[in-house]
Amino acid sequence: MLGLAEALHPDVETSFASFSEGGRNAEFLNHVRQAGFQAVGLQHDTPKLLAARNEVSQLIQSNDMHVLLCHGYKAGIVGWFAARKAGIPAIAVSRGWTGEDWKVRMYERLDRLMLRRMDRVVCVSHGQAEKVKKLGVRPDRIEVIHNAIDCARFTTPDPLYRKQLLDFFPESVRGQVRFVAGSAGRLSPEKGFDILIEAAKPLLLEDPQMGFILFGEGGMRETLQAQIDQACIGNRFRLVGYTDSLDQFMPCLDLFVQSSHTEGLPNVLLEATAAGVPIVATDVGGTVEVVQSGEYCQLLEPGDSKRLSESILKIKTASGPMPNSSERLSKEFGFLKQRERYLSLFHSLSQGTITA
Repeated sequence: MLGLAEALHPDVETSFASFSEGGRNAEFLNHVRQAGFQAVGLQHDTPKLLAARNEVSQLIQSNDMHVLLCHGYKAGIVGWFAARKAGIPAIAVSRGWTGEDWKVRMYERLDRLMLRRMDRVVCVSHGQAEKVKKLGVRPDRIEVIHNAIDCARFTTPDPLYRKQLLDFFPESVRGQVRFVAGSAGRLSPEKGFDILIEAAKPLLLEDPQMGFILFGEGGMRETLQAQIDQACIGNRFRLVGYTDSLDQFMPCLDLFVQSSHTEGLPNVLLEATAAGVPIVATDVGGTVEVVQSGEYCQLLEPGDSKRLSESILKIKTASGPMPNSSERLSKEFGFLKQRERYLSLFHSLSQGTITA
């Protein structure tokens, strides 16, 4: 979101508003302010969504905003009512649904209903657009605008981060590990990390030089750790938690694995591609719009641990230089491309100078 705002400047004046989420929004809002944009932490959150609507509506009016861009199911629900009250168009960004728990499923059900009311729905992939169409959203209200990435963030591997990567493994095996497969994401059911652990087990038991690192936090951490312990692979399949240094760790991986059951358009695959890392990924959502099968990329159906194992092994034994995809990524998934699409969308809804 911040990358888009920076790309749109100075043609679009952008302000950010965020639910507090128990204070978890503070770090992001600080980044926004440091970048020179207005950032507002909303005073009201669940269950006071009516008060939140009034707060957002007042923010719209006091800043003379022309368009409201809503990221997330709660933002969409509150944002639509606030935009209607303020008399401006509302756009929802649809990234996909997780069904992580009963609360999320309830919100996502409301989100699906609200998408039909939005002035426009931005889908992050053509795959997500098809899902949104099936909900009954009018095709003329759907725009496909891919997620964007700054390829310059991903440079050549830093030996210091490679060392830190290996340091995640216990000292007893650290010196043996030569091939590190990584994955990253919220530890929740839709990410399929249980399938990844299942696929990793035979590989790790047969090859002492392999290791797996999983970045991320979430409600399934204890369940996944128990699965790892039961498989007796805990010394070389590591759950290392959240990191804000994924940009630096990514180029140091020998392979990136996505095992998701569902996706909108996975940013981590854009990042892995920009970092020049081979990929094994499930063919879900917009994955195929980012990567295609080849010597250094394997796509497969979700939920198949045996095939996932075979694909990882196939990539591990591949030889030859990795193709350079940075030019294609910059052209198709860069912020300049995203900027063009959003400017066109905003101008279709609001003429003249735009604030969002």
